[in-house]
Amino acid sequence: MAIIAIDLGGTKIAAALFYEDGSVKIKEQVFLSGAVGKDAGALVAGAVRSLKSANPQETIKAVGICVPGIVYSKKETVWAPNIPGWEDYPLKKDIESAIGADVPVLIESDRTCYILGEAWKGAAQGCTDAIYMAVGTGIGVGILSDGRIVHGSGDIAGAIGWMALQYPYTEEYIPCGCYEFYASGNGLAVQAQRALRCARNYTGYLSAKPINEVSSYDVFAAYEKGDYIAAEVLDKAVRMWGMAAANLVSLFNPQKIIFGGGVFGPASRFIRRIYDEACKWGQPIAMREVEFCVSQIQGEAALMGAASLAINSLK
Repeated sequence: MAIIAIDLGGTKIAAALFYEDGSVKIKEQVFLSGAVGKDAGALVAGAVRSLKSANPQETIKAVGICVPGIVYSKKETVWAPNIPGWEDYPLKKDIESAIGADVPVLIESDRTCYILGEAWKGAAQGCTDAIYMAVGTGIGVGILSDGRIVHGSGDIAGAIGWMALQYPYTEEYIPCGCYEFYASGNGLAVQAQRALRCARNYTGYLSAKPINEVSSYDVFAAYEKGDYIAAEVLDKAVRMWGMAAANLVSLFNPQKIIFGGGVFGPASRFIRRIYDEACKWGQPIAMREVEFCVSQIQGEAALMGAASLAINSLK
């Protein structure tokens, strides 16, 4: 028995044929190359067909798909902000056409797949209550509570980028939310660029690039060199990561908060500082019980989560 798992990212598709024990028989990668709308859907369906045809001896029992956005379970459509034409896209129909209507097709958001992947093969194994905080271009959380994934009434639960952590409100928060504005990968770059525009006689590490080209990668590199602007930006982010985590601990009383995404990564060194900051804000008993850690499967979490979706559908 085999299942197919798909991790649809902003620029590429990772596809794999899994066995029930979690072992991978074959893995493929397809680049979106700017495909939009139905063309993007055709690429995902093509990845499913490719794995199926390459392994004709295997009976495909289910397909699990991770989408970077929102999966509307009631309508069976998806919204992926990085793929134009996917505001309300019927991806499930494309996949059912590729694999056959008798094969279950399960689709979830990336934040849900992250925590499912960690629960299956990563840091959340054995947990009934855990939260995966994905900090990359944006910020989102996958929430496992009492053994179940929290989706919300409109399948939008976990959009933590909009958590209110800074007063007063400014319209700069409109596109992505307050938390994301300061502490996401894009947010780190924006904050560094703002500080550079205000700095006088600055000749530090970040001055080597045009201001509007400074990235979060540059901020971490500058921090290693003792750059004071990078330190200020990351100090602010550490406070934000700690405050957000404290709010989650107080709300959900998880066993673990797992940090992942491209920023963690280089921000993994701050885990102890983030926990210490969270202890200032969080419910004290819950804070003593929770563990803060970094993802054990990082770039594989979404694909593992998609595989878990498919395998669990058969049980």
